Amino acid sequence: MSNGGVNEGRRRFLTAATCVVGGAGAVGVAVPFVGSWNPSARAKAAGAPVKYNISKLEPGQMVTVEWRGKPVYVVRRDKTILENLPKLDDRLRDPGSAESVQPDYANNAYRSIKPEYMVILGLCTHLGCAPMFRPDVGAADLGGAEWLGGFFCPCHGSKFDLAGRVFKGVPAPINLEVPPYRYESDAVITVGLSEGEA
Repeated sequence: MSNGGVNEGRRRFLTAATCVVGGAGAVGVAVPFVGSWNPSARAKAAGAPVKYNISKLEPGQMVTVEWRGKPVYVVRRDKTILENLPKLDDRLRDPGSAESVQPDYANNAYRSIKPEYMVILGLCTHLGCAPMFRPDVGAADLGGAEWLGGFFCPCHGSKFDLAGRVFKGVPAPINLEVPPYRYESDAVITVGLSEGEA
């Protein structure tokens, strides 16, 4: 049977080359499309919500997430930390957070949606320095036995507890701010969107 002078080898080569070029074109279209799902650096700086997986955060550990060009501290508090919070009330300027900047769902003793996880803006309310995470109970340079862990601002000495509440007698006038955030699942939070926001 004659194939009319068609070179089968050449036909297979052209078919394969066309498939490779078509596949490369599909990848070239798909990569920017998938990349567009994540907000750009400019969008993040402008306030785009930021997701963070908290599943690997150990008790007593803190991570910093960037939102709107600002640090957001996420701390996983253990049972001891939560039990120590009420013990500090008489040493705090605003223990009930009446003057604080926070969403309604964080207007509680823990200043959070779930007591175990604290989400707080990492900027001192005095002049905007970044307070250092000092979870070490009894730190001699922060008050010895009276220090139950918290944040210390190295710029002017303001101190905050592990709910972001400010101590009396320091320059910071109010508690650390709680940004809007919500849980997408037990393992993922989104900073920049409140509960019920689309």
